[in-house]
Amino acid sequence: MHPENRTFVKFSGNISKFYFFITFYYLPHFRFLSMFKKIILQEVQPMEPEDTDEIASLQTAVSLPQVIYNNVQSPQDFYKMAFEFQQIMMLYDSATKQIVTKLEILNKEYKISGNRNPIETIKSRIKSADSIAAKLEKKGYPVTFEAMTKNLNDIAGVRVICPYITDIYTIRCILLKQPDIKLVQEHDYIKTPKDSGYRSLHIVVETPVYLSETQHIIRVEIQLRTIAMDFWASLEHELHYKTTTQIPDSIRKKLSQCAETIAATDRKMEEIALELQTIKN
Repeated sequence: MHPENRTFVKFSGNISKFYFFITFYYLPHFRFLSMFKKIILQEVQPMEPEDTDEIASLQTAVSLPQVIYNNVQSPQDFYKMAFEFQQIMMLYDSATKQIVTKLEILNKEYKISGNRNPIETIKSRIKSADSIAAKLEKKGYPVTFEAMTKNLNDIAGVRVICPYITDIYTIRCILLKQPDIKLVQEHDYIKTPKDSGYRSLHIVVETPVYLSETQHIIRVEIQLRTIAMDFWASLEHELHYKTTTQIPDSIRKKLSQCAETIAATDRKMEEIALELQTIKN
């Protein structure tokens, strides 16, 4: 996101309005700011006593992390940072809703037409604040708003579950034909599965989000997979999530074998569906 596209809105009012904003709008993403110690600690001047007292009141009201309490210069600085993060996340949420709406329109079209529907389920999510910060650090990027918007392609994510493999490429083609969707990146883990056995088609697209006075180009990652692929991926993710120790190679091999079995079943089910379609016609 280019700096000139960012809109800052100035609010007037007493400190109670600030409390209201932080409590009802900022807290869902609150832990993210605790990761911004590199930003907060840069060129920070000692607080004046009155600033310290005011931030202490805020710290009591919303349980601020100590790192922010110690280093933010003023409530206004804290408010500005919190508001900017909320605004960025609003753009990603809006872009996600636009992609989901496009898919829902296609879904409804297929249902009304009576043709076989290539869309089974549509899911979406916005990456959590902690996950954003952790991924930036893992990739070696600074934990800043600029690094976040420039280097992460999966802050906004949409997942489309399809009945069969050919449906995945059908939906891909339909989406990419739309003039306001631009393909940025593509990873086909169906044709070239990961070593773990993971299969899915990942495409990163850019789509415009229009506000009252500005336009923002936002990236969204779209994952397309079959019901069978989603079944394996969901269980594999749960196993990794619930396991705190390193998974042995023997278990990894079994997971990969399960993926191969499920992939073979996927192909066989599609063959059966095509045969039935031929008989029907």
